Amino acid sequence: MKSRSPSINSQSTRRRPSLPGRAYPRRLSVLSSAELGHDETTAETAEQKIEDEIEEIKRYEDFTTIDWVQDAAREQLRRRARRKENAGFFERKGRFGIRHKLWESYDAGQAWIVVTLVGAAIGLNATFLNIVTEWLSDIKLGHCTTAFYLNENFCCWGAENGCPEWHRWSTVWPINYFLYFVFSIIFASTSASLVKSFAPYAAGSGISEIKCIIAGFVMKGFLGFWTLLIKSISLPLAIASGLSVGKEGPSVHYAVCTGNVISRFFDKYKRNAAKTREILSACAAAGVAVAFGSPIGGVLFSLEEMSSYFPLKTMWRSYFCALVATAVLAAMNPFRTGQLVMFQVRYDRSWHFFEIIFFVFLGVFGGLYGAFVIKWNLRVQAFRKKHLSKYPILEATILAAGTALLCYPNMFLRIDMTESMEILFLECEGGHDYDGLCDAKNRWTMALSLGFATIMRTFLVIISYGCKVPAGIFVPSMAIGASFGRMVGILVEALHEAFPQSRFFSACEPDIPCITPGTYAFLGAGATLSGIMHITVSVVVIMFELTGALTYILPTMIVVGTTKAISAYFPPGGIADRMISFNGFPFLDTKEEHTFHVSVSSVMTPVSNITLLPSTGLSLRALEALLRKSSFQGFPVVEDRVSRILLGYIGRTELRYAIDKTKKEQSLGPDTKCLFFAPASTAVRTPSALTPPVTFEQMSPSSSIQTVDFSRFVDPTPLAVHPRLALETVMELFKKMGPRVILVELKGHLMGLITVKDCLKYQFKVEAQERGGEGESRTDRFEAWLWERMRRMGDWTGSLMGRVSGGRIRLGLGEARGEGLLAAGSQDPRDARESIGGAVNREEEERVILDGTENDEEGVELRAR
Repeated sequence: MKSRSPSINSQSTRRRPSLPGRAYPRRLSVLSSAELGHDETTAETAEQKIEDEIEEIKRYEDFTTIDWVQDAAREQLRRRARRKENAGFFERKGRFGIRHKLWESYDAGQAWIVVTLVGAAIGLNATFLNIVTEWLSDIKLGHCTTAFYLNENFCCWGAENGCPEWHRWSTVWPINYFLYFVFSIIFASTSASLVKSFAPYAAGSGISEIKCIIAGFVMKGFLGFWTLLIKSISLPLAIASGLSVGKEGPSVHYAVCTGNVISRFFDKYKRNAAKTREILSACAAAGVAVAFGSPIGGVLFSLEEMSSYFPLKTMWRSYFCALVATAVLAAMNPFRTGQLVMFQVRYDRSWHFFEIIFFVFLGVFGGLYGAFVIKWNLRVQAFRKKHLSKYPILEATILAAGTALLCYPNMFLRIDMTESMEILFLECEGGHDYDGLCDAKNRWTMALSLGFATIMRTFLVIISYGCKVPAGIFVPSMAIGASFGRMVGILVEALHEAFPQSRFFSACEPDIPCITPGTYAFLGAGATLSGIMHITVSVVVIMFELTGALTYILPTMIVVGTTKAISAYFPPGGIADRMISFNGFPFLDTKEEHTFHVSVSSVMTPVSNITLLPSTGLSLRALEALLRKSSFQGFPVVEDRVSRILLGYIGRTELRYAIDKTKKEQSLGPDTKCLFFAPASTAVRTPSALTPPVTFEQMSPSSSIQTVDFSRFVDPTPLAVHPRLALETVMELFKKMGPRVILVELKGHLMGLITVKDCLKYQFKVEAQERGGEGESRTDRFEAWLWERMRRMGDWTGSLMGRVSGGRIRLGLGEARGEGLLAAGSQDPRDARESIGGAVNREEEERVILDGTENDEEGVELRAR
């Protein structure tokens, strides 16, 4: 790797800028500010204004990536310019001491002000969502006669099994069943309608996208105010509808949205992407902290799962933000019990060493559960994207209706998942008994009911996660693990009672309960959470903070370690990592290691497929035509298109800005020559040098410009590597340095370029070849058969509803008749993409990688490099 120093005999007199001058907006023109007669401070202020204007444009570029190398250099130069400007200002005012200290203190403390405000806002939002979600979940089953706005817990405060003040909607079981069904449909359709009509990005969990955003990917509107508002409103509706989705993943999304919205009011974060990403990492930690009542676990989750770059200062700010959010949530006390989340629990008894066998069994279940759900959920996601993306409201409504019909008869599926976990985690002593769960004579009935709930909830999670409502997978997975773990605990308890004198149970003391089924539910929840997300340390800490029991740290570590070992036998990455590759986001996971044994020249985009800019001689008309026809986000600058001697690189945004600024300030003809590299030693030899090049500082409104100099916007030292450099090394450069593009040169001659997209396309191609092409598989035929049956059922239902309503209600699926009443609105930008070339099989066709060549409004891939 080298930082652009080609050996060119004919250009030996050219001097390359030193390393501190690498930031492209700070490029000096042919004439220095001293030679032009300008004051140095005035010139730096003008340069700073140009930088800020370009950054404001770049902030709203959708589906692009951030160049961290340039961003870091630009921040250092901005600090230097600000110090000079502030020093001169305060000295002129004669109050250098106090005002300068106050300004420096405010500038240094902006980060703490932001994380404090963000943490408080996240805590308040979490309190609101907890209260509203609990009330909406209970209103499906009944209402409080003393105050309609109270849920069942507050209405029956202090009572274990209901109270006279809480009334079911009816004493007739079928009527309650029907009202439960109707409420579920209303809540789901309302949530999906809000998401589709106002903020399509509010759908889903958001963790996959946030990982990419923190790594430098830009998704316009994903962290905006409307996404925050709609997510906060539609999330309680989606949870209360009974869909097998959770609120913990969306909690991370709305927390990061809160941080992004608040940080925009501070100049330090408004125009600096790297600083903003530090705040977003802290917000992700706070989101997990309020979701689980676990501030330390939230920080570790952000470190382990969310952030590819996590310096020490970011960890400290993440901790502080999580602390403030958790403190606000505790002060608001939404459950009036002192608990931060509903399923917090305390255990009084310890465990025995013979139970390790059963703990390992729970860990095996967690690993198998994660692999099974990830595989089949991705297939459902592919089917949804291919066939159901036009009908998000109808899909969510049907899923809610089916879930209500299947779940109401089962006592563990009928209630909210957080309430279910609270019941399953509790010990039987102390009067905690839910519908005979702790009664020995109901033991086998409860075990069968819990087994059915485990199987049914797993199926519902597979088909529900990914529908177009706010949907997480943390709590559904934990609820599955809790039901399975409680079932195992009940069976172990029955085994102990059947053979109390066995040497296997010799550690049990007489007349004291030996087995605590609630702890098995607790450990099963940790196993499934670890299995679905492929996280370890943060799960242990989260589960510890939920219980506060030091004695159960070792069993939790055993369970999570077993889950991790089982997961290693399946494809790497949790559900969030797999969704990143499924959605085609340009993200290189720092946890993955690859060995390809190929050089970068085998993967790069060759120079014949790249649009080059000659340093001199290109007219303004030709340059604008090139921008219209090309979709690339940057262009290498070469001496000429024949020799291809590399001189620099200019981004599309900078070039567009330079052209617009020049045309706005001056009258330029279409034949005006553009100069991208104009050293003094070669100015007399170029045809365009007959008229001296003009910079922005020299322009006057009435001048007639024949040559304009864009060299100040060219990066003369782009990151460049040798063609024989190993691809693995280039991928490490992308991971650790974060450039948008790396050029490939040989002895000063441009050979090609490579982006993250090129690396990922090659990686997917190799993985597909290792699996082998299957062609049209049995799965393809089954999906086609299933979609045909769904269409026929939809057409029949639509015609039936049309006849019954006299044509006032249309529910048809046919494109020729329109999309129907429930399919109106805008489409999720993540679904509005076409596959790019190079797909090896059906599964690879869904891997569309975005790199900035997409349409600004929809993110549709326009051209593959």
